[in-house]
This record gives sequence, C-alpha cells and structure tokens, in this order.
Amino acid sequence: MTALIERKHNRLSLVLAAAALGMLLPAAQASAQVASPVLASARASGQVGEQTDGYLGFPSVPSAEVRRAADELNIKRRAFYAERAAAQHSTVEDYAFTMGCQLIAKTKPGEKYQAPDGSWRTRGAEAPLRNNLCPAT
Repeated sequence: MTALIERKHNRLSLVLAAAALGMLLPAAQASAQVASPVLASARASGQVGEQTDGYLGFPSVPSAEVRRAADELNIKRRAFYAERAAAQHSTVEDYAFTMGCQLIAKTKPGEKYQAPDGSWRTRGAEAPLRNNLCPAT
C-alpha cells in the first residue's frame, strides 16, 4: 500500500513540475526567438516591439531586413502558439494574447511595446501597461 501511495505521489509531483515548466517555457521560447542580431538591434532602436496579440509589430517604419526578420519570427511564433493552443484546448488567438501579456511584461526599459489602447510606448523603469484581461505575472 505504501508503494502505491508513493508512486501516486511521484506521478503527481511530475505532473505538477511539468505544468509549472509548461507555464514558463512558452514565454522563454518566444522571447528567445528574438535572439537574431537584426531583431536585437531593431528592438534596441525601437523599430520593433511586442504587440498585445503576441507578435512583433512596428512602432515606426522598419527596414526591409527588419520586416523580413520580424515576419519570420512571427511565423515561428504562430506555429508555436498553434501547437500549444491545441495541447491546451484553446484557440491560437487566446494563447497568443496570453503570450503577448507575458512578453510585454518581460520587456526591458527602453524597449517598445503596445499599450492596451493600441498606442506604442517605450518601457521605463515602471511596469508596462497591460490589458486588464492579462493574467497576473
């Protein structure tokens, strides 16, 4: 009987650990995709920023190279969101919105992000403005 309880406890621990990792991993993966030097430079110069819908957007007119790199990243993000949404029995749009909330929360001072009203803001030392529907971070 003790062995059965121990197995159930171990299984529950694994499930809880996987769930916790599942919540952290998506934001890390989506933000790590910005590691491209073109996008890193564009982010630093304010040519791209995180949108509320979970994709990169353009606060100003980007170069063709920046647009191409952002479009490629957004395609990868959409595929990732679709995969995760299906696994969680959610819609791609709902999953992308939640990721947008997380990615905006992870912006650094000086980076651009889209505020809930659709305007572009530059992140200061304070927390970015986020939609009231965003989950708490």
